[in-house]
Amino acid sequence: MIFGKSKPAHLVKGDSAERQALAYLQQQGLTLVTSNFRCKVGELDLVMKDGAALVIVEVRYRKSEQFGGALASITRQKQARIVAATQHYVIINKLSHCAIRFDVVALSGDSRINWIKNAFQT
Repeated sequence: MIFGKSKPAHLVKGDSAERQALAYLQQQGLTLVTSNFRCKVGELDLVMKDGAALVIVEVRYRKSEQFGGALASITRQKQARIVAATQHYVIINKLSHCAIRFDVVALSGDSRINWIKNAFQT
C-alpha cells in the first residue's frame, strides 16, 4: 500500500516479475545481494553474485510482444541510468575490485523467462 491506497496494477506486476526472476536466478546458482536499490540517478532491480562477479539484473515484464516486448523496452537511456546507479552502488559499497556484469531477465505474459547474460556493456 502507498499512503492508504493499493499499489497500482503495473507496480504489483513488476513486483511479481522481480520475485519470479529472483527465484529463477537463485535456482541457477546466483545469490541475492540486494534488491530495489534506489539512488538519485536510477534504480537497480536485483544485485546478485555469480561466483566472484557482481551481477546487476534488470527485470522487464511485458504482457505481449506486440510493441517489441520486454527486451525492446531497455533503451540506451535506460542502460545509462542502470550504469550510473551501478557506479553509485559500487562507490558507496567499496566494491571497485569486483567484476561487474549486466544481465536482463525478460518475462512475458505466457510465463516465459529469457535470461540474457552480458546484455549490455559499459
